Amino acid sequence: MLDTLSLDQLRLFIAAAEEGSFSAAGRRLNRAQSVISQTILNLEAQLGVALFDRSGRYPVLTDQGRILLADAKGILRATDSLKARAKGMAAGLEPELSVVVDVMFPMRVLTKVAALFGTVFPGTSLRLYVEALGGVAKAVLSRQCALGVMGSLTLERPELLRERLLGVRMVVVTSPRHALAAFHGPIPRCMLADHLQLVLTDRTDLSEGQEFNVLSPRNWRLADMSAKHAFLREGLGWGSMPFDMVERDLAEGELVEIELQDADGANFIMPMYATYRTDAPPGPAGRWLINRLKEA
Repeated sequence: MLDTLSLDQLRLFIAAAEEGSFSAAGRRLNRAQSVISQTILNLEAQLGVALFDRSGRYPVLTDQGRILLADAKGILRATDSLKARAKGMAAGLEPELSVVVDVMFPMRVLTKVAALFGTVFPGTSLRLYVEALGGVAKAVLSRQCALGVMGSLTLERPELLRERLLGVRMVVVTSPRHALAAFHGPIPRCMLADHLQLVLTDRTDLSEGQEFNVLSPRNWRLADMSAKHAFLREGLGWGSMPFDMVERDLAEGELVEIELQDADGANFIMPMYATYRTDAPPGPAGRWLINRLKEA
């Protein structure tokens, strides 16, 4: 009997429960009251439970009816979602958008764009990864992700296309307790050899043979940006960080910015690019995301 349940029955049940009477539900759905009453009677017979108590002037949901009302609403929401997703797929809209983002990219920008994405594309699931250096390119090249936001590794590959997004300001910082914090003026490079530099390292081999502003022979390689951040705050060394990530630390005195002599590449604006495979350009949702990040 339950296999013959229809979505129309559930809609009528929900309308009757929300309107508080069968006649009001009929007016809402432009159906006769007798149709509403008979449909709900049939539904109760199929379910084997009473959905409404009819002993009063108006029908009142039973305890079982209140529980099943939530289930009925959930079924209709899922059905509406299925319809919207199928319609989008028929129009070329991605059912899922997988994106890998460089750890240097400002999260406050990404979260704002993602929040709007969920409103504009409710039927498209968003799968998000955060990687460093070659991890972004690797995820796109391997087709794990359809779209990448890449900055900290400039990789020229014929199978990848790039579009400029925004620039990320990088600063060199250390703990106020660190010896370098007490130095006044630009710090000579010869002095850096005596102090540990904290460097973000690549989990992949795509940047093999490349160094990114490694200025001290004494260095620790960290594959996690949050670990590097924590090490800097503890005074274990010095290193470059995205300004957006350490802005609060600088304002609260947990970190201080230092200036390096003859190291123009230490403080700079890192360009960020959207990247994707030439044989798999972004669909409507991916293109929308790229455009919003450009506007940011």
